[in-house]
Amino acid sequence: MDAPGRLEVGRIGRAHGLRGEVYVTPVSNVRERFAPGSVLWAGDRELVVTASRSQQQRLLVRFVGVDDRDAAEALRNRVLVADPLGAAPEGELWVHELIGSEVRDRAGAVLGRVVSVEANPAHDLLVLDAGPLVPMVFVVSAGDGVVVVELPDGLLDL
Repeated sequence: MDAPGRLEVGRIGRAHGLRGEVYVTPVSNVRERFAPGSVLWAGDRELVVTASRSQQQRLLVRFVGVDDRDAAEALRNRVLVADPLGAAPEGELWVHELIGSEVRDRAGAVLGRVVSVEANPAHDLLVLDAGPLVPMVFVVSAGDGVVVVELPDGLLDL
């Protein structure tokens, strides 16, 4: 079982070749997560990255002890998690810190709580418990369990 506080960083896809490489679709924009020596988990299994390289929008990754196609295929469709890295870089937010946050407009009116963040080609979307979707571009500030947004008139009426 994954330890509490670990973050999803990718999903393992099919095997590539005969020597244990797997395709990984990353959900983290921190590429260092997949650098050689990085420790990831698939369920209760610790996986140490030995090599990785970009392959279009995915990565080809090798792990210690995954040395053949059968071992690689056994990891297929597993979610990869990792320990948090600490504070987000300036101007960025960690998704796990937004989940559960109360969303308010600039006047202080509560709009709901963030239940997830949905990837979207234009802007990621905050999914609120009441159903509305709020594009991240409207986030003014976030911290201490509160996300403040400045929404255009009528956005939540759609």
